[in-house]
Amino acid sequence: MERPAVLTKAEMEIAESSVLFKSVPSLLLARQLSGKHKRTIHRGETLFLQGDHASHMYVILTGCMKLVRLTQGGDEIVVAVYSAGNSFGEAAALKRGLYPVTVEAVQDSTLIQIDARVVLEALRENPNLAVAMLGATFNHLHELVVEIESLKAMSGVQRLATFLISLTPLEEGACTLVLPYDKVLIANQLGMKPESLSRNFANLRSQGVTVSRQSVAVKDIAALKSFVSGEENDRFGQASC
Repeated sequence: MERPAVLTKAEMEIAESSVLFKSVPSLLLARQLSGKHKRTIHRGETLFLQGDHASHMYVILTGCMKLVRLTQGGDEIVVAVYSAGNSFGEAAALKRGLYPVTVEAVQDSTLIQIDARVVLEALRENPNLAVAMLGATFNHLHELVVEIESLKAMSGVQRLATFLISLTPLEEGACTLVLPYDKVLIANQLGMKPESLSRNFANLRSQGVTVSRQSVAVKDIAALKSFVSGEENDRFGQASC
């Protein structure tokens, strides 16, 4: 469902801090967002399909979206899972090409939907907006490079520990985390099968991590970080022998 983008103060702050718009001056941003639409999409609904014509770009205001590619064999590969403040679709829409991924709502979500034609016109008039779009594309590329590095350089238990660490701003001490989406999606995102995810959770018990349904208790975040870096150092040490 689409409706005119009358953003609340909180939603405007999310838009201003998003990768897509954080480099855009406030007055120019307000002009860009005027007349745009907010799109509400419910959990399990598809926003667009891989191969669809790319006509819009999006900023997530609330909720969570997954970006997936389908292989020729019909397998689903999770490219990314984005939450509030993330943007997607910029590169394909500005190129007027095809969306390279299918995007589906993991949770009930609200998005800002931005017509690429309007943005292209603005790009010709204001270089500041062009810099922001280039920055957004670069950031997504950087995220993919980091993801590939993680899949190749880290063990499964390291990837899981790193994912848990990303769910809290705490540097040390105990905390309880709520998994943001189901474990099947987490496993797919981390490049492992669900049964491997369960084994890796079990392997983390010795590091003070216990899981109960969607809740995860961590005895000490600092110790978990040390475990990740320590195991990585061990791996490089073994490789150098």
